[in-house]
Amino acid sequence: MDAVVFLRIVVFSIRIFSIAVIICFFLVLPVNYYGQEMRHKKIPSEPLEVFTIENVKEGSKWLWAHCLALYIITCSACILLYFEYKSITKMRLERITRSPPNPSHFTVLIRAIPRSSQETYSDSVKNFFTKYHSSSYLSHQMVYRCGRVQKLMSDAEKMYMIFKDASFEQNCKPSLMQRGLCGAPTSSFTIISSEMDNVRGKSGFIHMDLAKIEKECAAAFVFFKTRYAATVTAEVLQSSNPMLWVTDLAPEPHDVYWSNLCIPYRQLWIRKIGTLMAAIAFVLVFLIPITFVQGLTQLDQLQQTFPFLRGLLKKKYMNQLVTGYLPSVILILALYTVPPIMMLFSAVEGSISRSGRKKSACCKVLYFTIWNVFFVNVFTGSVISQLNVFSSVKDIPAQLAKAVPRQARFFTTYVLTSGWASLSCEVVQVFALFCNLVKRFILRIKDDFSHCPLSFPYHTEVPRLLLFGFLGFTCSILTPLILPFLLIYFALAYLVYKNQVLIEMDRKDELCGRMEETYRDLHTVYCQFTATSHELCRCGCLNHRGDVKSIPNWEKLNPGKDRSQLKGSLTIHCNLDIEETSKK
Repeated sequence: MDAVVFLRIVVFSIRIFSIAVIICFFLVLPVNYYGQEMRHKKIPSEPLEVFTIENVKEGSKWLWAHCLALYIITCSACILLYFEYKSITKMRLERITRSPPNPSHFTVLIRAIPRSSQETYSDSVKNFFTKYHSSSYLSHQMVYRCGRVQKLMSDAEKMYMIFKDASFEQNCKPSLMQRGLCGAPTSSFTIISSEMDNVRGKSGFIHMDLAKIEKECAAAFVFFKTRYAATVTAEVLQSSNPMLWVTDLAPEPHDVYWSNLCIPYRQLWIRKIGTLMAAIAFVLVFLIPITFVQGLTQLDQLQQTFPFLRGLLKKKYMNQLVTGYLPSVILILALYTVPPIMMLFSAVEGSISRSGRKKSACCKVLYFTIWNVFFVNVFTGSVISQLNVFSSVKDIPAQLAKAVPRQARFFTTYVLTSGWASLSCEVVQVFALFCNLVKRFILRIKDDFSHCPLSFPYHTEVPRLLLFGFLGFTCSILTPLILPFLLIYFALAYLVYKNQVLIEMDRKDELCGRMEETYRDLHTVYCQFTATSHELCRCGCLNHRGDVKSIPNWEKLNPGKDRSQLKGSLTIHCNLDIEETSKK
C-alpha cells in the first residue's frame, strides 16, 4: 500500500504540473517577458531573470494574469487531490476487507506491565487477560532483553550459513583481509565469539536455561482469537492509570523493532523531547553550510570579500560554475548526511516498528529540507543579508517575494543536480554496486547477496518528491521556466520508481494461509531471533517458561465454529530433530 501511495504522488505531480506548464507558458510567461520596455535579445541569449515576475513593473495592470493562473492551478490541484484521496481510501478499504488473515491482525503489543513481587511479568499478563478478556484471549509471548544469548545465536547462524552455502574450496582460499594492521592474510573461516566456550564450560550450551539468562521486559505480545477483539483491546484504555497496561496494535513480525520494546514507557516522552531539541540544534548547525552556499551565489559580494578572485570570476564559464552549479552540488553533498542522522533520532524516540521509525524520519527529513533548501536559501544570500531580513518581521513577505525570483537559477540547477542525478543513481544503485565490488574483489567474500531483501528508501525519496512539488507550486508563477524541468523529473521518476517498486513486490510476496495456519503461527512469528537461529535453538532446553502456557487444539479450531465450546489444550514442546533440520 505504501508503494501504491508513493506512485500516486508521482502521478498527481505529473498531472498538476502538466496543467501548470500549459497555463504558465501561454499566460504568465509572455507577461513576464514583456513586463518592461526594453530591447530584447534572442531568447537563448536572454538572462533567466527576464522570464521571472521580477521583470514585471510594480503596480502593473497585467498582474491579473498571474492571479488568474494561480487560481486555476489551485483549483485544479484541489480537484485532483479530491479524486486521489477518494481512490486511495477505496483501495485501502478493499485491502483491509479482502486481505487474508495476518498474525499482526490478531496480536496486540502491551507495554508498561506493572511489576509485582509475587509473580513474573508473564504470570501478570496471563492473569490480567484471563480475568478481563477471557472469551477472546488466546496466549501471549513475552519480550526479553537480548544479551549473550543473542550473540551466540548470531554466531551460530553465521556458521550455519557458511557451512550450508560455501563449498570447501571457497572457504579454504586465502583472502586479502589481514589480522590487525600489518598481519598476514587469513582464511575465510569466521571466528565466532569466545563467549560460546565460557557458557559451554559452565553448564553446557545444550542444557542452558533460557529463562535464567534472559530477563523479561515489561512488554509482551498478546494473541486473540478474533481481529475484532484485538482491535478493541488495542483501542480501549486497560487501566485507570494511563501509564500502565498500554496497548497498541502489533506491527507485522518482520517489522518489529525489537531493541525499542524494552524501553520503559515513561521514558518515551523524555526521548521525544530530547530528539526534538537535537533536531532543532542540527537545523541551526546546518545554517553554516547553507550560508556558505548562498554566499557563492552572490557574485558581487564574493568579489568584494575576495578581491584576488575578480580576474578569475570575470570568465563566463567560471561565473556560471561558481554561482550556478557549485552551490547546488555543495548543498546536495551536505544534505546526504541528513537522512542517517534523522533515522538515528527516530530510533532513539522509541518507535516499536521499523516502518514507524522510517515514517518519523521521513517527516523530520521533509521539514528539514523544506526549511533549509527553500526558506533558508531564500533568506540568506550572506550572513549580513540574513540579519537584515529578520530585523523587520513585517517585511518578511515582501522580502520573500523579492528573493524567490532571484533564486530561480539556483532552484533550477538544484532540480537538475538533485532530481535528475538522483534518478540515475537510483537506477545504477551506486552505493550497493560499490559495496558489492568491495566485498567480492577486495575482501574476496563470495557469498550471494541477491537473496537479501532491499528496503525502498521512503525516508529519502518521499521528502524529495514533496520538496520538488513544493518548489513547483511556489515557483510556477514567479519563475515558470522551472516547470519543464520538474515535469521531466516526475515523468522519469514514474518510470524508475515503478520498476523499483515491482522489484520490491516480487521480493516480498505475501503468503495467504488458512485460519488454522495463522493461529498455529501466532506463538512463533514474534520471535526475537531469526528463522535460522530459531530452528537451531528449538531444543527442549530453550523453551520459554510461561510464554505459551496452552493453546486450543488446532485440529478442532476451524473457521465458523464456536470457539467458546472448544475443549482440550495442546502443550507446546520444542524438540529438534537434527536430521530433519539439516534436510530443510
